[in-house]
Formats: sequence, C-alpha cells, structure tokens
Amino acid sequence: MARVIFYSKPGCKGGTKQKVLLTAAGHEVIPYNLLTEPWTVERLLSFFGDRPVAEWFNPSSPKIKSGEVVPEKVDEQTALLLMLKEPLLIRRPLLEVGDRREVGFDVQKIDAWIGLQPVDESLQQISESLMKEDLQGCSHGKDHGHHHHSQQGGCNHHSDQHQKQGSCSH
Repeated sequence: MARVIFYSKPGCKGGTKQKVLLTAAGHEVIPYNLLTEPWTVERLLSFFGDRPVAEWFNPSSPKIKSGEVVPEKVDEQTALLLMLKEPLLIRRPLLEVGDRREVGFDVQKIDAWIGLQPVDESLQQISESLMKEDLQGCSHGKDHGHHHHSQQGGCNHHSDQHQKQGSCSH
C-alpha cells in the first residue's frame, strides 16, 4: 500500500470522494491544502509531467469559467506564475507517491499506478460506486450557476439542495 501525499482544496466534495477511494484501497492519505501550500515554479511544474499546459488548469476555476484566463492561450511560464498567484487555477488533486507526481484523478491511471481495489469486502460497494463517478470534475454538474468568492474559493449556491450539501467541489 502506498503513502499518498494529496494536495486539494479543503471541503472539496470531489477531493473527499477521491480520498475515500484511496483509503478504501488501503493507501495512507496525507492531505495538504493546495491553496495555502508554499509552491515554487519548479515544484509545481514537477506534477504536470509532459501534459499540455491547458491540462494544468482547473476548468472550474472562476477565472477560467469567466474567460479571464484561457488555458489554451497561456504559455508554460505564464501558467506557472498565474498558478502561484492564484492556486484555485491549479487542477486538483496533486498526488505524490515516492518520487512520482501526478495531477488530476484519472481512475484508470491511478489504479494502474498504485491500485484502487478495496482491501475489504465491506468497502467493495462504496469503491465500485465511486469509480463509476467522474472524479475529475465538479461533483454537481458543469453548468450550475455559482457565484464565487475568488479570495476564498467558495461558492454561494442558490438552491436548497446545494446549501444542504455544504461546500463546493471547485
């Protein structure tokens, strides 16, 4: 079983599901707050590998959704500087196991890397259910009309359902 350093936004529903899936597979998850981590250009870059720059960005970030930042039009150096200034732009989670680092939660890729099969039959149903979900995006749909607080990265939801759910998955 692996020791997974897991950088995400606290309260993120998607991140919580991802951590449950990792824990059910017997991995030790060490959570860190991606938004307050003291990133450097070199360290942040080490998570992106050979991915295109546009894939480094969190598509649910308020600045991307508003069109203020267009990932496809940003070069590597500018992307890194923007992300250091505003960590909400960073695609989540950032994962680190030993010397390997990854960005995002591609279930097949992570299963091949460290394994996502539950270690206990009682966790089988939870794991199977979570693995069927899109664990890369917003947990309550792509077009859900949020009004964001850019300093905090939170959401104001206008439906009773979202208010009961609590924090936002961005």
